[in-house]
Amino acid sequence: MDLAWYALLGLFFATYLVLAGYDYGVGLLLARGIGPAGRRGALNALGPFFLGNEVWLVAAVGILFGAFPLLEGELLAGCYPAVAGALVGVVLVTAGVQLRSRSADERVRARWDRVVIVGSMLAALGWGVLLAALLQGVPRQADGHVAGVSHLATPFAAAAGLAMLALVAVHGATFLTLRLPAADAAAVGRTARRLVPVALSAVALATVVGLLSARVRDAVQRPTLGVLLPVLLVGALLAARAALARRRPGWALVATGTALALPVALVGAALWPYVLVSTTDPAASLTVADAAASTPTLRLLTWVALPLLPALLGFQAMCWWVFRGRTDGRAPVYW
Repeated sequence: MDLAWYALLGLFFATYLVLAGYDYGVGLLLARGIGPAGRRGALNALGPFFLGNEVWLVAAVGILFGAFPLLEGELLAGCYPAVAGALVGVVLVTAGVQLRSRSADERVRARWDRVVIVGSMLAALGWGVLLAALLQGVPRQADGHVAGVSHLATPFAAAAGLAMLALVAVHGATFLTLRLPAADAAAVGRTARRLVPVALSAVALATVVGLLSARVRDAVQRPTLGVLLPVLLVGALLAARAALARRRPGWALVATGTALALPVALVGAALWPYVLVSTTDPAASLTVADAAASTPTLRLLTWVALPLLPALLGFQAMCWWVFRGRTDGRAPVYW
């Protein structure tokens, strides 16, 4: 049962990254110097979705608290700067998007645009660094506590944060290609195609730095998966670029979403059966079974979660169905 809940935790967090990833990607694109009308159009395209997307983060945190309380404590203690930075970014994006529309003054709106940009950067970098910290291991001591936060300041963590930043940028541009009016979508599509090589370079850099890192090599339990999944990630980005070139934004969005979900799968599969690998004391490494709550607790949570998962999926499907098509009311060529 602990494996099922671990997979569910990964599913919820990966879904959050896929859905909220285009929120942060659109936020990053506000820094490109487009005019006020362009910014307004981009945020209008995003508007119906971004609050619903964050529900998946709330659900993932709920699973973490309920099903893996020990892991929750270690993550907050040992990766506090990354988690806090990401959550501050989430709050800034939400506040910026909401409060921007409350003002008719373009100067005030420009300030809120900068808040959204900063929040998007913090969220993307924070989640990328958190995933990198898990993959490279943490200094967990024999007493069960993680010592300090210096493990977050490594070349691999920095490279992974930049890779996540590049992935959400291309994901956001692809989302706008699907949602904006056709005349604007063509320009954004060109931007998305130009961002794909940037994302490929960032992923390649993170992969090389990871392969050269003794921390990562020691922490990864299945090296074959550690190499295979970055290859799949590169394949997803290339598929996105091909779909964009053929003006198939639906397939392109599926491909960039897959690229954002793969890092979560990489961490979970490469570390199994551990969830936290100790870089200082191998005996202090935390397995999934040890991190999970008791079996009666997991059974109770299962009965609670059974109706919630279909409700979340149904809400997301309804949201996409109601607001399908472009913001000018025209349906795009998805596939």
